[in-house]
Amino acid sequence: MKIQTRGENLQLTDALRDYAEKKIGRLEKYFDTPPVQNVQVTLSVIRDVHIVEVTMPVNGIIIRAEERSPDMYASIDLVSDKLEGQIRKHKTKLNRRFRDEGIRTLIRESAATAPAVLEEELAEEGRIVRVKKFAFKPMTTEEAVLQMDLLGHDFFVFSNAETEEVNVVYRRYDGNYGLIEPEF
Repeated sequence: MKIQTRGENLQLTDALRDYAEKKIGRLEKYFDTPPVQNVQVTLSVIRDVHIVEVTMPVNGIIIRAEERSPDMYASIDLVSDKLEGQIRKHKTKLNRRFRDEGIRTLIRESAATAPAVLEEELAEEGRIVRVKKFAFKPMTTEEAVLQMDLLGHDFFVFSNAETEEVNVVYRRYDGNYGLIEPEF
């Protein structure tokens, strides 16, 4: 696992970098083979709030976590724990699907390419504060809901493998999920 650590609005010391890489590197034990290529860790400070963001592309999905606290080391610990929980949850769902659907289906699905996420912060003040670009991977609605949960978002845009159209799944206030399909 290759971990890229960068700091924003703070001086990134060797001790802080080593601590972050050590904590995030421990998550590699959850994978049989090294499916994680580049893990991006961003450490930042905004008004005495220490923020740690981690993005891990794993076998065609993206696992992301963010934590804030008054101490950077505590934020690293919290984000590591959050990622560990997400990985366990994902592995449990995969194991359940493996038992239900069989190995052949999963092998075909895991061979698909991982979506590349590119985040671009805009320096200008205005309405758009962040632009995200990513490659669409055709997936089922259930896979899109799983990806949305792993990212910790309230919605997820995806290419529906059944209809070959762009769809959106979203989390409703009652805890259920909704699906938006285009109508032309």
